Amino acid sequence: MSIVVTGATGHLGRFVIEGLLEKVPADQITAAVRDAEKAAGFAARGVKIAVADYNTPETFDGVISAGDKVLLISGNEFDKGRVGQHKVVLDAAKAAGAALFAYTSAPGTLTAALADDHRGTEAAILESGVTYALLRNGWYNENYTENLAPVLEHGAVVQAAGEGKVSSAARADYAAAAVAVLTGEGHENKTYELGGDTAWSFAEYAAEVAKQSGKEIAYSPVPLDVYTGILTGAGLPEPVAAILAGVDVSIAENQLVVTSGDLSRLTGRPTTPIAESIAAALKG
Repeated sequence: MSIVVTGATGHLGRFVIEGLLEKVPADQITAAVRDAEKAAGFAARGVKIAVADYNTPETFDGVISAGDKVLLISGNEFDKGRVGQHKVVLDAAKAAGAALFAYTSAPGTLTAALADDHRGTEAAILESGVTYALLRNGWYNENYTENLAPVLEHGAVVQAAGEGKVSSAARADYAAAAVAVLTGEGHENKTYELGGDTAWSFAEYAAEVAKQSGKEIAYSPVPLDVYTGILTGAGLPEPVAAILAGVDVSIAENQLVVTSGDLSRLTGRPTTPIAESIAAALKG
């Protein structure tokens, strides 16, 4: 039995592989990656490396075996038909007779366009009849803390999220939940709504950045079209900017507030507070 992780050299995937290495022998882990060089560090530690690409279905031939547990980390190529890409892995898992197919989805409450591909993938998973675990990941702390440079430069947190709140957690928290599902028992055909223990607003986020940086930082809520313009001005393609800006509309409606407690229950620890991720980003 192997545990197969797609997107294993991505931000989330690396945390998952590290977590698995603490729980199972390295030769029971298969990292499915596009670029073997990026996985050289894992290979050196005994992790099996499979070079496979969502856009080339035949590259998944033989990657998954009967009885394997699979974690499909959702792709980020918004322009290439993510549901179709995800079905490549799903079809390979079904054909092989995988024991469990886990997927990193989005909160069930999220209606933004970003969630459309996740809903489509979930529907395909349910239709396929595979034994599944849906990991509906909420927002990551790092979605914001990795972009602190412009906030510090301009003294402003600019979003189109109004007074809405976000139950975010660190990538490492979501990865630990995935590891718990892949290595534990009793997760068959379960759906987990995952998010941080404490929801925060952007006004609170700005205040925390100000406190830790010693700079004056204010929250500046802007209309959706203005925010979309800021994102395209920063170099994002228009369709991607529209998708990301659309998430802020959902945040304004508190659709990224997750109250299930599933994340801390699965990991057995409290989730990482946004303040802790801000501190790490400012040090880094």
